[in-house]
Amino acid sequence: MSRIDPIDHLVSALKTPGAKTSDFDLNPGEEPFQPDKLKEAAVLVPVLKASTGLRVLLTKRSSALKHHPGQIAFPGGRCDAQDRDEVATALREAEEEIGLNSDLVQILGRLPAHRTVTGFNVTPIVGHVANSFRPVPNTDEVSEVFDVPYRLVTNPDCFSIQWRHWRGKPRYYFTVPYGPYYIWGATARILRGLAERVAQ
Repeated sequence: MSRIDPIDHLVSALKTPGAKTSDFDLNPGEEPFQPDKLKEAAVLVPVLKASTGLRVLLTKRSSALKHHPGQIAFPGGRCDAQDRDEVATALREAEEEIGLNSDLVQILGRLPAHRTVTGFNVTPIVGHVANSFRPVPNTDEVSEVFDVPYRLVTNPDCFSIQWRHWRGKPRYYFTVPYGPYYIWGATARILRGLAERVAQ
């Protein structure tokens, strides 16, 4: 019996309908967002094939950045007026941040938008990246580029819920640690949404 190609399985999983997510999903009633005030943004979820299986590329943000310094993130950012759509934003930002040429990316699909605590409405674009790609991080924005096992971040059982005090209250969030990397917040919530689809 033939095995399903993991990329084909991922494409099918991305077609599964789902609701938008938020940094406040685990804190119902505390979401402060006003839809007309949100700033549109997009990130690329880069998937690569390796001898050990699929991998997901992530970045560690520069500690000098104003928003989320030092945190683990996907390459991405705010939509510019000249961007045709969210795919164009994600590809442009990936090239600016890690030197990923759009010719090396096959777009597989997208996940529902995610609302962040900093007021962004982020559309995650999933793309298959050619094995020939070698990251060249823009050190003004990215301190490190690394990859994690796809099977880890698409397994709901690998996620845990943790909390910390935020504005005088406990705030709960998903996390999926990998080695020295503490993946949490919006990045972990987006991956959790992907994991729920893949698990189905």
